[in-house]
Amino acid sequence: MTGLPDSLADFGPAAFAAVVVAGYLVVGEPVVGHVLHRRFEDRMRTDARARRSFYLRLLVLEWGLSLLVLVVFLAAPDVDGGQVGLRWPQAWPGWLTSAACLLLVVFVVASTRVLRSGALAAAAPPPTGRHGEPPVPSTVALLPRSAAERRLFAVVGVTAGVCEEWLYRGFFLAVVAAVVPGLPSGALVVVAAVAFGAAHAYQGAGGVLLTGVLGGVFAALYLQTGSLLLPVLLHAAVDLRFLLVPTAALPSLGPRGVPGRDTRGDQHDSVGPPE
Repeated sequence: MTGLPDSLADFGPAAFAAVVVAGYLVVGEPVVGHVLHRRFEDRMRTDARARRSFYLRLLVLEWGLSLLVLVVFLAAPDVDGGQVGLRWPQAWPGWLTSAACLLLVVFVVASTRVLRSGALAAAAPPPTGRHGEPPVPSTVALLPRSAAERRLFAVVGVTAGVCEEWLYRGFFLAVVAAVVPGLPSGALVVVAAVAFGAAHAYQGAGGVLLTGVLGGVFAALYLQTGSLLLPVLLHAAVDLRFLLVPTAALPSLGPRGVPGRDTRGDQHDSVGPPE
């Protein structure tokens, strides 16, 4: 089941705004994400608060976009809440989607165990380059180290589950279905996967592929249940799993010129392995 808008006319006076915002999610978000992460990586070398500052920027961006989309939705006279996923699940997902969700849960559990084992810290290469900085992927650099960062990261994880599902599944797919009436569910899943993967282009080819697959699974789950509830919960769980990884299991990163120092803060602010 889909229950998506039948045509762009359903958006009424908000049609143009809906198309512009949907276009931004496809074209603008990859650019903005790249710029934000490049600035974060530069600032991380000199500022111990860079990670928390980045988290706050993410919260402002995602909630700001979500509120903008909410305004567009409220201005669309013939689009109801059910057509953008704002309702309880209406059906069970199919067996293929259920199997994909089960594999995703297995991936979450397995990857968390690997991260907790300290594989990232053990695999970190020795410092290289002019400033003695290891080439650490941006996704690893973003993981929280201190207690304060972990608290803020928890908010970011929940925000990602709520806002990104509202933006990329609820709103975006409604606009795509309205612009191209009669598009089959399989094509909508592919479109959602490509758009979501592109939004994470800053993570490199591997990150785009992984987030694209996740976006496709979330889209299939949404389209078959008719609700954003299960995709939101699953999405949040995928992001929040990083809170189960102790600080000691992550590579030590810190400001330039302070070898071996990271942003864990004072001793009372450090976080050990969860019990």
